[in-house]
Amino acid sequence: MIAEQTLIAELKQTETQAKAFEMLVNTYKERLYWHIRRIVLNHDDTDDVLQNTFIKVYKNIHNFKGESKLYSWMYRIATNESLTFLKSKSKKLGINDAELQQTMVNNLKADVYFEGDEIQLNLQKAIASLPEKQKLIFNMKYFEELKYEEISSILDTSVGGLKASYHLAVKKIEAFLKNE
Repeated sequence: MIAEQTLIAELKQTETQAKAFEMLVNTYKERLYWHIRRIVLNHDDTDDVLQNTFIKVYKNIHNFKGESKLYSWMYRIATNESLTFLKSKSKKLGINDAELQQTMVNNLKADVYFEGDEIQLNLQKAIASLPEKQKLIFNMKYFEELKYEEISSILDTSVGGLKASYHLAVKKIEAFLKNE
């Protein structure tokens, strides 16, 4: 893989943009897929949000100032696209966010792309019960193993606040699983 600065420069030049964008997609599509999937839970919805994320990245690469890592910027776009998608979906269905989360978790069992067992399903139920920010932080820290500094850059929040939110999320998940 070429250096990030070189990739960014090539993304911003018309003659190298297509090849650089293909490299960007191939490099980050799997990581972004799983990041989005943990938020929207459904494979087909994830594919839609991932496509929208890459379209936004492509259209807005010229606005990328390099104040954060490229993947942090893309994660922020993917997170925002995922949350916007969920809000739109709950609005379309005429239900609130909590009801949507419950419906999505209940649909996981029927999802042919969900490979988890009963334990994984219970963990997803526990995660779905968390407030939105704690859910995001837990997923990024636990599943994606991102460092607090990286999560801080993505969510634009303090490291101390993240640590507290993660700790609370873990406690809530433990309590939820004990009651299952």
